[in-house]
Amino acid sequence: MDKETLKFIVLADLHIVPEGELSNSLDTNARLIQSIEFINKNHDDADFVIFAGDLADNGEIESYHRLKKTCKLLKLRKYFTLGNHDIRQNFLKVFNQTITMNNGNLDHSIDTKNHKVLIIDSSHPPYKDPGLIEDSQLSWIKKELNEANDKPVIVVLHHNFVYSHVKAGNMILENNVEFSELLMHSNCEIRQVISGHIHMTTSGYFKGLPFTTFSGSHYNIEPTLNYIDGRIKPPVPRREGPGQIAVVISDKESTVIHMENFIDRHLTMAQELFGKWTKH
Repeated sequence: MDKETLKFIVLADLHIVPEGELSNSLDTNARLIQSIEFINKNHDDADFVIFAGDLADNGEIESYHRLKKTCKLLKLRKYFTLGNHDIRQNFLKVFNQTITMNNGNLDHSIDTKNHKVLIIDSSHPPYKDPGLIEDSQLSWIKKELNEANDKPVIVVLHHNFVYSHVKAGNMILENNVEFSELLMHSNCEIRQVISGHIHMTTSGYFKGLPFTTFSGSHYNIEPTLNYIDGRIKPPVPRREGPGQIAVVISDKESTVIHMENFIDRHLTMAQELFGKWTKH
């Protein structure tokens, strides 16, 4: 990668569990190790890696200790933010010396290679499925956008902010319109808004903003658009893969996102593994 081109990786939906446990039958720590090995081998020229939420399956202290230990295998600089499965105070007990904060949130602004990358913490107590960007964060985002000058801006957060027209993709950011209009009405060139959360790969356009979601490191939710009109009844199938990262490559003219699979296993998982979620 040339010196003027920005390249970074986004990981999401790790769902790490304490040692000896599985998440919906999956060894999520082993999957994280696979993703790190894939990145170290194929993308050691990247500028940094963003861990975009749902780091732990249930926000356990033990899970964050395990995550911290496993992440030492990654050779690149790391940034973390949180999702609805995370518990901020538990994360901070483990990662307190390795993160930066904005009004108690894990927000980051990265200015590099003539780009601004905003990483936004969309988790919100009591950590239910929809996310929220607090008023103090919206003010911070506005300030960062005003300071971007002519730099293109790429935004990364855990929660998707656009309905995806499938049942499993409708647990979106609560104040999605306010968030979107803040970005849209800035004088910045917003290149992409990237998120995880819905365990699906999508792309589209909302209120003038291009957006992308990717499958992430946990199970994959099959979109199955026929569920919308009732031709097929829930539950929605989940698959063991792909395990997927987003590779972002951006220069002064364009931003391209490659979805790369570090796991290609696509077997359908038993609905009994999902307990109360089998109806969704």
